[in-house]
Amino acid sequence: MIRAEGLVKRFGDLVAVNGLSLDVRKGELYGFLGPNGAGKTTTVRMLTTMEIPDEGAIAIDGLDARARVVEVRRLIGVIQQHNSLDKDLTVRENMLHHALMQNLSFKEAKRRVEEFAEIMELQDRMETKVDKLSGGWKKKVSIACSIMHRPEVLFMDEPTTGLDTQSRNLLWKLIRSLNKDGTTVFLTTHYIFEAESLCDRVGIINKGRLIAEGTPEELKRRVGAFALVSIDPEGEESVSYHPDSASARAASADVPPDRSISIRPTNLEDVFLELTGRRIRCTTCPRRCSGWPTATSAT
Repeated sequence: MIRAEGLVKRFGDLVAVNGLSLDVRKGELYGFLGPNGAGKTTTVRMLTTMEIPDEGAIAIDGLDARARVVEVRRLIGVIQQHNSLDKDLTVRENMLHHALMQNLSFKEAKRRVEEFAEIMELQDRMETKVDKLSGGWKKKVSIACSIMHRPEVLFMDEPTTGLDTQSRNLLWKLIRSLNKDGTTVFLTTHYIFEAESLCDRVGIINKGRLIAEGTPEELKRRVGAFALVSIDPEGEESVSYHPDSASARAASADVPPDRSISIRPTNLEDVFLELTGRRIRCTTCPRRCSGWPTATSAT
């Protein structure tokens, strides 16, 4: 459904995306995981025809994204990091505007506004101005606007960034529902738990390159099923990976007695760390974080 081959995008001397290729299957919920600045948004902008790659080719449902832009745009919906809603219009007015922008007749546009208001549980907020909505509700309205033309592919660029836990869980439910109904979803994220919980397959991007791809379980098996974590008195952490909990416990016997020890299942951050030597680390707290609330790269 989404095929990219050898994508390259440069901004002056910066190579934001460097030889990236991927193939997303029809009906798949595909996660694109990496730290801030890895090239996720630039990749999405190329896949959605908003940026022209310097090198490489893109096809959406077999259509050349460069030669058949109009047809490709009819197939896709895009939810960007920052919503494109008009804050001075009501929810209804925003939805109607987006429906008409998709060349729907006025009658059909009004019908779909009502249909998607019900699907997204927006009925009680249709006459509310967008400026008065919480972040979670704004995101729901953005999704409703993006699927008004019933796209076959929905691109979501870090859709849960900045949302509280309740809004994030609500959005996850909506994403699962859309995917269950047959929509192919391409989801970029830097939240480890989000990628593991939602996605059929995950591609890991670092410095503009796709460095690993597979189901969450396949990727975690690359490093081992369990991690042995030891922390010295100064707080420095060491991690080793093992095929099962028994071997991790056996290895813990060799850890110096002045170090604290814990054994846990591996996660996608472990995969990223093993592949790059870098972590996806939460910027709001000193401890290691599996995806809350804002992550970035750190050495």
